[in-house]
Amino acid sequence: MTEFRFVKSSYSTQAGECIEVALNIPGTVAIQDSKSPGGATLRLTPAAWATFIGGVTGSTPPS
Repeated sequence: MTEFRFVKSSYSTQAGECIEVALNIPGTVAIQDSKSPGGATLRLTPAAWATFIGGVTGSTPPS
């Protein structure tokens, strides 16, 4: 199986308090805490990720 390639959020603080997101696996968006790279990974569908981002930013995800 292909490994997730996580990218740190551009909103990361200097203390490293952020999330990392991997988009390299088709049909899956993986999220992890940057302070715990070997810890738990949350896996979402792209539609669920778009809904989450829409809720955080206040925008409506495309249908």
